[in-house]
Amino acid sequence: MEEEERPIKITPDMVLSRRVDFERRMHRWPPVTLAIIGVLALIFVIETALKALTSAERLVAFGALSRPEVFAGQYWRLESATWLHGGPEHLISNAIALYILGMICEHAFGGRQFFVLYVLSGVGGSILSVLVNEGPSVGASGAIFGLQGAAIVLFRRHRDRILMRDRRIGVVLLGWAVYSIVTGWTSPFIDNGAHIGGVLTGALIARWLHPTVLDSMPSERVRTVRLWLWFVIVLLGYTVAAWIRSA
Repeated sequence: MEEEERPIKITPDMVLSRRVDFERRMHRWPPVTLAIIGVLALIFVIETALKALTSAERLVAFGALSRPEVFAGQYWRLESATWLHGGPEHLISNAIALYILGMICEHAFGGRQFFVLYVLSGVGGSILSVLVNEGPSVGASGAIFGLQGAAIVLFRRHRDRILMRDRRIGVVLLGWAVYSIVTGWTSPFIDNGAHIGGVLTGALIARWLHPTVLDSMPSERVRTVRLWLWFVIVLLGYTVAAWIRSA
């Protein structure tokens, strides 16, 4: 009589052999993310030094998002406003969320795709913001919500291939999202329209992005990403030139 085959116990090592351990080799100091945080901090120092936060008029003059100015042709404000903040608490909360989400998205998509995602999510957030709110409004949270939308799409679309061990990150980001929405109701310079526009834009862009954490990027996709990166660089160049000219 043949011996009955005993069931095999599933171990974590066996699971990891079929799924990518997302947190393995994740950079704790993501270079593009840290560079963006550094630029945000530098611009806030300039805001403070020039007393741009003392009134709505001064904030608009410094580059805040304002419907009348955008509709008058100052489209560069759709981007410039995403590099400004309404106060130190606003900057610090956004920097923390950007560090966490940047660490995730830069690891998932690579630095170039991440930068394209961040900038275009900010513009998408600004477009909806200016349509639903007259302004003025400022903040990087639209772009950061875009990263959150992209992360959600990534983990949903590839849930059978990605293993995420530290679930606490999701709790932290949920807390930040709730905080951002509440401050969007209470702060005169923060707009929830940008949050909604950013997360929708990021989720849409993420469906096109290639997750390099799972597979190497095909050569034709590399060329496409390079073109989008140049588009973003030109957009930022236009923004900086118009921003300086208006100062």
